[in-house]
Amino acid sequence: MLLQRTLTALVLAPMVILLILLAPTALFAVVVSAAFLGALREWTQLSGLTSRAWRNALLLAATVVFAVIWMQRATALTPLLLATGVAWWLLACAWLRHFAFAAAPTRENRVLKLVAGAFVIFPSYVALLSMHEHVPHGHAWTLLALLVVWASDIGAYFSGRTFGKRKLAVQISPGKTWAGAYGAMLAGVVVASVGGWLLDVRQGQLLALALLGAVTVAVSIVGDLLESLMKRHAQVKDSGTLIPGHGGLMDRLDSVFAALPVFAAGLLLLGL
Repeated sequence: MLLQRTLTALVLAPMVILLILLAPTALFAVVVSAAFLGALREWTQLSGLTSRAWRNALLLAATVVFAVIWMQRATALTPLLLATGVAWWLLACAWLRHFAFAAAPTRENRVLKLVAGAFVIFPSYVALLSMHEHVPHGHAWTLLALLVVWASDIGAYFSGRTFGKRKLAVQISPGKTWAGAYGAMLAGVVVASVGGWLLDVRQGQLLALALLGAVTVAVSIVGDLLESLMKRHAQVKDSGTLIPGHGGLMDRLDSVFAALPVFAAGLLLLGL
C-alpha cells in the first residue's frame, strides 16, 4: 500500500505543482472547482444522501456558489468567508469530542452533515483564490500552503511509525498518535519557515509565519479527523476509490480543506 501511495503521489504531485505555478488563476479556479465538486459528491454520500437526483441538485447549487465566489473575489466577502472557515474548524473540535453526535442515520443528522460540508468546501475555495491571485508571489504562497500540509502528512507517517504509542483519537482514527501529530507539526513548521525565507520573509514576520505553519498543521489534523469521523458514522473505510492507494478525493483533501482558510487568513493578518 505504501508503494502504491508513493507512486500515485509521484504522478499527481508534479501535475498539481505545475498547475499552481503556471496556470492563470481563471484556469486554476476551474480545475479546483471540479476537484472540489468531486470531493463534495463523496461528502454527500458519507452524509447518507442516497438520492442521485438530490446529489446532482446539490452539486449544481455548489457550482453556482463557486461562480458567485469567483465573481465576488477580492471583495469584503473574502475575509468574511475565511473567518467563517476558521470559526468552523474551531467548532469542529467540539464535534470531535462527542463521537456519537449526529451518528444516527436520521434526516436531521443528514441535513446537518450536508450543511457542514458547505463550511468545509467553500471557505477553502475562497482561500485558494485569494492566495493564487495575490501579488506578489501568489502562486508561490499557494504552493507553500499545500507543501506545509504534504510535509505534515509525511512527518506524521514516519514519526508515528517510529515513536507512536499514545493514541490521539482512538475512537475516530485508531492509527493516529500524538507522536505522529508532533512529527507533523515539526515538518510543517520547517517547511513554512524555509518557504517564507525563500519568499523574502524575515525577522519577526518569519517567526510569525512559523507559528502560522504550526497552527495550520494543527487544524489540518482536525480536518483529517473530521472526515474519519464521517467515515466511522457511515461505516466505510474510504470516501471513494478514485485515487489508487489513497481512496477518494475527500480522503486526500480533508486536511487541505481545513488548512487553507487558516493559512490564507494568517497571511492576510501578517500582511504577506
